[in-house]
Amino acid sequence: MRIPRGELRRSRVVDDAAAVLRAVLDEELTGYVVFEPQDALLLGETTRGVVTFEDGVPVLAYDTEREVGGRDGLEGFAVTGPTRAAVHAVDADALADAHEVEEFRVPPGEPARVLAGDERLAERTTDAAPAARREEGRDRSAVEAFLADADAIEEIRSEAREEARARASEWGLDDVLADDVGDSAAIEPGPDSR
Repeated sequence: MRIPRGELRRSRVVDDAAAVLRAVLDEELTGYVVFEPQDALLLGETTRGVVTFEDGVPVLAYDTEREVGGRDGLEGFAVTGPTRAAVHAVDADALADAHEVEEFRVPPGEPARVLAGDERLAERTTDAAPAARREEGRDRSAVEAFLADADAIEEIRSEAREEARARASEWGLDDVLADDVGDSAAIEPGPDSR
């Protein structure tokens, strides 16, 4: 994948990637941002990530060190602490070929979630995306959010247990159910089963 050299708009060290992502969204940048975690520079590493944008909305992400793109690429340069962010403007036509590489594409709100942990910015970015791209991350992020909600999962399990108990009672199987998950009950054949 080749991204053409763009016009450098600014380069600075930031404490939070959200500020950069918010600025790019607000100015509707078409181009890319190179994120370079400062701890990597101090350790002599070359960790560098690139996120491209079209009208301020992220399109693809690529981790240059690991040569991985998409969400996995984002995670490679999602670090806490100072990061150098170099913002470059590029003509949309010059990015068209790169933006066709499916395995490097990211849902619009994913950089805000992964790099900045900012769900509100992720939603705002998704809302600003073209209609065809808005649903890319919503289904996945809703499922991930649900799976991360241990209380909601336990509530569903509890409701399922209660429903199972109610049905067992309806069918006359109360004595078969164990109250504790670790207990087991043996089913004794009834007089009509022989």
